[in-house]
Amino acid sequence: MASWFLKSTRSSSIHGVIRKLPMAFSGKCTAVGIERRRFVSMEAGQKLDPCSSSEEEDYSDNIAYQNQDLNFPGGKVPLTSQMKFISEASHKRLPCYRVLNDDGSLISNTIHEQVGEDVAVNMYSAMVTLKTMDTFLYEAQRQGRISFYMTSFGEEAVNIASAAALSPQDFVLPQYREAGVLLWRGFTVQECTNQCFGNKDDKGKGRQMPVHYGSNKHNVITISSPLATQISQAAGVAYSLKMDKRDACAVAFTGDGGTSEGDFHAGLNFAAVMEAPVIFICRNNGWAISTPVHEQFRSDGVVAKGLGYGIRSIRVDGNDVIAVYSAIRAARNMAINEGRPILVEAMTYRVGHHSTSDDSTKYRPMNEIEYWKTARNPISIFKKYIERYGWWNEDKESELARNVKKQVLEAIKTAEGMEKPALTEMFTDVYDQMPLNLYEQERSIRDSMKKYPKDYPIDLHV
Repeated sequence: MASWFLKSTRSSSIHGVIRKLPMAFSGKCTAVGIERRRFVSMEAGQKLDPCSSSEEEDYSDNIAYQNQDLNFPGGKVPLTSQMKFISEASHKRLPCYRVLNDDGSLISNTIHEQVGEDVAVNMYSAMVTLKTMDTFLYEAQRQGRISFYMTSFGEEAVNIASAAALSPQDFVLPQYREAGVLLWRGFTVQECTNQCFGNKDDKGKGRQMPVHYGSNKHNVITISSPLATQISQAAGVAYSLKMDKRDACAVAFTGDGGTSEGDFHAGLNFAAVMEAPVIFICRNNGWAISTPVHEQFRSDGVVAKGLGYGIRSIRVDGNDVIAVYSAIRAARNMAINEGRPILVEAMTYRVGHHSTSDDSTKYRPMNEIEYWKTARNPISIFKKYIERYGWWNEDKESELARNVKKQVLEAIKTAEGMEKPALTEMFTDVYDQMPLNLYEQERSIRDSMKKYPKDYPIDLHV
């Protein structure tokens, strides 16, 4: 057991007598006083109440330590002579906020944001558009027309409801399953397909893998393949918004697998300490590629991790549009008005394969996939909700399906028929003045193209 050496506050302290007091964390309110020292630059002590625990325990027999505490630089810490270890996890799991039943009806006595007809119908239409785009672009990859693709099947509610709850001024740092956020903000289906085909109208100039979208116009930071880098970056973006006194927050998306990366812990800690207005949204979809959540962490999911960093957190049903919308609206309000980070764990399920490079039937049962695809389908649940209010019917459904299918197929045809970016785009936008080594690389490629023209795409122009 660790020990602290404390200078006595009694009369013996004037002689410099040192007492050795055993310490163990209990989280309770039996206090031990020591010589006090305040550091004015450290405000944590003013924000922490060592006697605020809701689980008071009786240490009345420990009379010697009553009304005493450790005045540590980071804040006042209660001491006790009782050796007690903090439990590794609670046997009772943290609850999940839900508003809608699976039949689309409202759960009684729920607290949630009121969603009007226009917003509700627009959210539903965006979810259908996302699913349709995913379906056809996935098939395009299977036909060899694009190199790679990732779908959002089963996670449409997290995409669209969170986007609808935010402001266009908020900066979004997506992972790679947030195409719906861009669609909601006005990034078109045509722009998505241009990026996936890497043509000359691709905003990324063909330099990124498919589905690695980004848009300066829509305040969406370009997706990068390395896992979880966006989390620590979001903390920095949020701190910048705070310094500029902007009425906006940063929003970072990640999956459950991303929480095992160092960037997750660094980002949350920085955001908490600097009180940055950022919302961390974790799509806990059950599987990090082939790694199930029970092999990902021993904690009670992701929401429990917020406590360790001093971050207010909530667990929400990620397949419930109204619950996600309400939680993100509340989170945004707290992040901006109170100047704090918020962690949201959205419990959902990845119905599709991780990507076109994956076959999820090799590591998870088909009946599990089928259950989430049918009984817990977020699009179907929300459709029942808007039908209950008379905002939707089968005629509107048929018209939407027909129009979206036409829009997606035309976008794919246009994107596929467009020429690729010029070869020079491979070397621009990095340096203000291109260094000699890049000039040499460009010349080498041009020479190779002239020498072996059949080895290069016919639509690649110099």
